Amino acid sequence: MGFSRKRVGRAGRPRYTAYFKDIKGKERSAGTFANKRDADRAWQRAGARLAEGRVGDPARGRKSFQRYVEETWLPNHEVEATTRQSYTYSIRKHIMPEFGPMRMVEILPEHVRAWVAKLKDAGVSPVTIKYNKVLLSTIFTTALNDQVVYLHPCKGVRTPHVAVKPRTIVTPEQFDSVYRALPAAWARLLVETAIESGLRWGELSELRVRDLDTRTRILTVSRAVVEVNPEFHPTGGRFLVKEYPKGHEYRRFKLSTQIVRKLQEHVAGRRLRSDDLLFPMPAEPRTPKLRAVPDPDTLGRTEPNDKGRTYKHGTLSAYAAGKCRCRYCKDAYALYRARRRAEGKDDPRLSRTPDTDGHISSDRFRRQVWKPAITAADIGVSLRMHDLRQAHASWLLAGGADLQIVKERLGHADIATTARYLHTLPDADETALDALSRIRNRSSSGAPQ
Repeated sequence: MGFSRKRVGRAGRPRYTAYFKDIKGKERSAGTFANKRDADRAWQRAGARLAEGRVGDPARGRKSFQRYVEETWLPNHEVEATTRQSYTYSIRKHIMPEFGPMRMVEILPEHVRAWVAKLKDAGVSPVTIKYNKVLLSTIFTTALNDQVVYLHPCKGVRTPHVAVKPRTIVTPEQFDSVYRALPAAWARLLVETAIESGLRWGELSELRVRDLDTRTRILTVSRAVVEVNPEFHPTGGRFLVKEYPKGHEYRRFKLSTQIVRKLQEHVAGRRLRSDDLLFPMPAEPRTPKLRAVPDPDTLGRTEPNDKGRTYKHGTLSAYAAGKCRCRYCKDAYALYRARRRAEGKDDPRLSRTPDTDGHISSDRFRRQVWKPAITAADIGVSLRMHDLRQAHASWLLAGGADLQIVKERLGHADIATTARYLHTLPDADETALDALSRIRNRSSSGAPQ
């Protein structure tokens, strides 16, 4: 049941607000109208929707998609900081431009299908389209559960097919080539620990001395660190330590004797304490990028200084007396300072440790250490650090390790995930053919020619 209530608007004209009772018996507004007939129709429609089980609140459904997401969904959706960062980026880039101004109740399956087609025409990858459609679906599932809408617009909407690419598993020979190309001992030990343990980057870079029992050779994986934009960090930092690894379950497994010995020597050599990171961010020598300065006679002269004097660009005089800070004058000054340091006339530049809370930045490691080593090794495939985790699983299974044991070492939630690494080494097909040949040719008459 419902009713309409008359009131006088600011212009002195009558206005009629429609009211209906929700499933809890509480009065709700179905909108305000210029005449009683429209108001009565509104509360009658609301009552009919209620009777059909379509219990969405019309007032809440008229809220724009942007307001609902920014004021209700994002602030109250419980997710990891990295997930929130990823969601926010995708919503701002791909979803909000299309649906932001629309009212929640106005978004229909036809709009979602048109949006998917628009993304495809714009060259957005099938993986990205699928991710964003799943995210949009998640938003509307919450809205449907909270009775903001009574129709799920993503239901039945298809996205372009995502091709399943074959896994490329690095071979021991390829790994050794990359290992030898790494520039420093700490980097080689970090990478060797990765292949020996199968840890994720966030678990590896958060390992501390106390996590390894050198007597039993058992490693405990109980934390992980993630790198986020300060906007999504509780205190505005860059690195957020989670007191649990992915899957929220601790893992304990043995490491080989040789890697434990190397880690012991690493800890002793660096005098690391129990709570110290095993692989802290190393200090970087501050070596400026020096550029050759063109012939000053070809660069023109500076503006007059306070004494009316001008100087040739690309000279120390122009930088010091002319106060010029153009590219060429700054390069000339940098070369001058570098020569003095090389001659021992000035103190060397101090090493710089980036503000990372001691953790190694995955992006910095990838750009400055990993990619140069991959290029130098020239192994013929593009290799990510995460591929070492996949190689760890593949090598264990190829060597005859029990599938359940490998699952527990890697922390997979489902054994089917671990099983994907069976027979993934490049020579697995040849091994299978050899096995077939041995059985096929067992007959005394031999195989047909």
